[in-house]
Amino acid sequence: MPRARIGLWLSLTLRSTRSLCRAGFMEGQPQGPPNPAGMENGTEPCGEERASEAQETTVTEGAAKIAFPSANEVFYNPVQEFNRDLTCAVITEFARIQLGAKGIQIKVPGEKDVQKVVVDLSEQEEEKAELKKGANLAPGDQPRTAAVGEICEEGLRVLEGLAASGLRSIRFAREVPGLQSVVANDASARAVDLMCRNVQLNAVAHLVHPRQADARMLMYQHQRASERFDVIDLDPYGSPAPFLDAAVQAVSEGGLLCVTCTDMAVLAGNSGETCYSKYGAMALKSRACHEMALRIVLHSLDLRANCYQRFVVPLLSVSADFYVRVFVRVFTGQAKVKASASKQALVFQCVGCGTFHLQRLGKASGASGGRVKFSAACGPPIGPECEHCGQRHQLGGPLWAEPIHDLDFVGRVLQAVSTNPGRFHTSERIQGVLSVITEELPDVPLYYTLDQLSSTIRCSTPSLLQLRSALLHAGFRVSLSHACKNAVKTDAPSSALWDIMRCWEKECPVKRERLSEASPAFRILSVEPRLQASFAVRDDANPSSRQRGLKRFQANPEANWGPRPRARPGGKAAGEAMEERRRLHQNKRKEPAEDPVQRAARLKTFPCKRFKEGTCQRGDQCCYSHSPPAPEDTAAAASPDHPKTSYQNLPGSGVAAGPGVD
Repeated sequence: MPRARIGLWLSLTLRSTRSLCRAGFMEGQPQGPPNPAGMENGTEPCGEERASEAQETTVTEGAAKIAFPSANEVFYNPVQEFNRDLTCAVITEFARIQLGAKGIQIKVPGEKDVQKVVVDLSEQEEEKAELKKGANLAPGDQPRTAAVGEICEEGLRVLEGLAASGLRSIRFAREVPGLQSVVANDASARAVDLMCRNVQLNAVAHLVHPRQADARMLMYQHQRASERFDVIDLDPYGSPAPFLDAAVQAVSEGGLLCVTCTDMAVLAGNSGETCYSKYGAMALKSRACHEMALRIVLHSLDLRANCYQRFVVPLLSVSADFYVRVFVRVFTGQAKVKASASKQALVFQCVGCGTFHLQRLGKASGASGGRVKFSAACGPPIGPECEHCGQRHQLGGPLWAEPIHDLDFVGRVLQAVSTNPGRFHTSERIQGVLSVITEELPDVPLYYTLDQLSSTIRCSTPSLLQLRSALLHAGFRVSLSHACKNAVKTDAPSSALWDIMRCWEKECPVKRERLSEASPAFRILSVEPRLQASFAVRDDANPSSRQRGLKRFQANPEANWGPRPRARPGGKAAGEAMEERRRLHQNKRKEPAEDPVQRAARLKTFPCKRFKEGTCQRGDQCCYSHSPPAPEDTAAAASPDHPKTSYQNLPGSGVAAGPGVD
């Protein structure tokens, strides 16, 4: 009976508390009839949900205005504004190309009304454009136009598989012209409810259609050619691996697939076996890990597309902040799929000096009649030991070994952003990153870094211009990489690169007597250089983006930036969750700090060695014991039947011997 009375009292108390909270909230709300349309669509929240809506934050990004709950129930990361701005710019240029082949011009806000030349990115589209040129652009007809916020019947069908709050989809509808529809999908009912309200807030209900479904099942349901999406955007929390198989099937012929990966620890080599299970490639710890991550993702996309006689063509691949972002087009063609093996390569990387060599998986060679013959590649390109330092090699990959950018397309996006910088908040950074990309060597996979080369031979670091000039003087090509500030991307063989570093070491000598004979530095420097390098700075050694002072490698955009905690239903506020997580993980690999009083008492249990010798001058201030041992302890220690035992080896003591104790 007492338990029943307690349960009845608790239920009555909770019921009265709910009533008071509901009444207190309704006092501050305008009274009015409910919205029947909203209730029919399931977007009208109940009383408890309205109370949570009061604790919301309104965010304005681009042309969209989004309401987010203060609790961490729907994921939002402001640091990825650069990601969303770049995506809007890429889809805009993709729409210009696709609709231009149909005789439709797009109108971008803030862009001058100038006729632009449309260059197709595939042979299939060139043929389509020639066939439709007479029908769409008849003499005397005005060219059709597509504006932002309007439905274009022949426009792009866009899917955002993991939409969360719908910010990205709403920005597409308000900033990208030439769209037919945008499907904003999420598996969370709370996220879909928030999307519906944000769509109404931005007045884009005619373009954006929220959906609640599993992203994989939704894409599998659109495998038919007539139901595929022209653009699919995947920006998951972590790895996109579970969605890639469905995505390569649901994108239309020549369609655009945009993928973000935020699991950089896996892609950068911290867990190679996990990377293989997700992406089908072994990642290595390397200074070029960011570009290697991009190439592993491209390999994974192409591998999944090949299963369905499809292949990918990279348009733009970006490594920024804590994630990588790739934009690829997907085509169908059995003959082109046969060439995919020759586009992949394994990586042999020395564990000592970091020298790497690539081994293609396949070989494509010309045959009679203009045909292409495909065969297995021959290898390996190196011996069992590194030719420079004698260390062993690690095997990584496979990874994409072809160019990771379409420089013509990147130039189009760069020109559009440069001529209309007020369109995006991160226009300066977009211009800087794309400018560095246009300067990269497209046919040179991976790179070395300036600090890697100098630290390997233990010498001082040359300036970037000096090393670039030495490579140019030697007749090699060299460029930077957007993925790393100190990158040296060059077509010079590793032997020439180490010869240049040996010449630099002669100008800034290393103390050879301090080097171990088994170290990579000793073995590399023990060989005389066959190439005499010149470090005189050349004018063409300084790239254009560096001369113009563009924002190429942005510093941390805000304090405590990086991946946000995963959204959880009914979760704590984002700030509270982050602080609690930091508190739980702080010093988790360290022993807790010892209390000063306990430490003093513990040290007093050890006799002072200097006091025994008569040399301790601290007296009572000494942290060790100056008291003589007890008589019974002395007698016991002197007894031949009593074994000699040290203080630090006493069982159960759990403490180590302090300093000054034998």
